[in-house]
Amino acid sequence: MSKFILSVLFLFLGAAVVQGNTSDYFLDHSAVDQLFAEAEEVDPLAMHSMAPTVAATQNNVSIAQDKEPAVAFLLAWFVGPLGIHRAYLGTSTGTIVGYILTLGGCGIVAFVDWIVLLIGVINDDISQYVDNPSFFMW
Repeated sequence: MSKFILSVLFLFLGAAVVQGNTSDYFLDHSAVDQLFAEAEEVDPLAMHSMAPTVAATQNNVSIAQDKEPAVAFLLAWFVGPLGIHRAYLGTSTGTIVGYILTLGGCGIVAFVDWIVLLIGVINDDISQYVDNPSFFMW
């Protein structure tokens, strides 16, 4: 049975390779040149280029304030050692990778996070834990 499935798989892969012809794909160099000609050079040090960054920062603040303590608490309860609750709270990727590699500090850091978030659910305030860059949330 496995030889049959493997044969069918190779048959489909072969058909895909035959149908994928490189002559169907081309690059229109004149269109690329036109795009570059119409492009506008942006100076990152100019004051007007900082305006979108300020607006994005203000949007991030409103998003950060919308974090629900109960959601963070439940994530810490069910998948705490994987750091999913920290991803929900906006922690950096390096911290989340650290949680995954150490399984939440052998479960100790994840357990303390759970307790801290439980207190946050009771007080209905987890603002100090949102966008917290450190490995230890508390």
